[in-house]
Amino acid sequence: MKLTYAVVFEKTPNNWCAYAPDVPGCGSAGDTWEEMLEMIREALTGHIELTLEYGDPLPEPKMSIDEAIAHHIEAITDDTMESYLEFDDDTPSLSTRFEFVEIEVQVPQPGQVPQGRQCPEDQQDGGREAQRGSGRRSGASRSAPVPAL
Repeated sequence: MKLTYAVVFEKTPNNWCAYAPDVPGCGSAGDTWEEMLEMIREALTGHIELTLEYGDPLPEPKMSIDEAIAHHIEAITDDTMESYLEFDDDTPSLSTRFEFVEIEVQVPQPGQVPQGRQCPEDQQDGGREAQRGSGRRSGASRSAPVPAL
């Protein structure tokens, strides 16, 4: 399945970063423009494939470039602008680009658990618990106890 998302790219003094407003929580960074394009495609593809695998609602690509620009400008809060004032005359200059990025994702078959997406606990039991429908999402993050200082 092919999907096309509006993506916001920003060039900072040290690297490029990008995010897709239609896919909350999906962003990436890269040292060069070429690396950034590869990284955001990988991030979007992985995000969408996991969303489909888990049966969650697909974040539909809805935004136009103009809507992405408006979303990005709206996201710059007064607090962010005030933090820039801390730099005095050395306020960072960001170069921002807005482009469409097309990705192609594999649609999982019902009941299919892609290899490499199992939790370590599921791999130990051969994935039997995940196959039994334990309610856990294969590949979901798990928290671990944090040692006391």
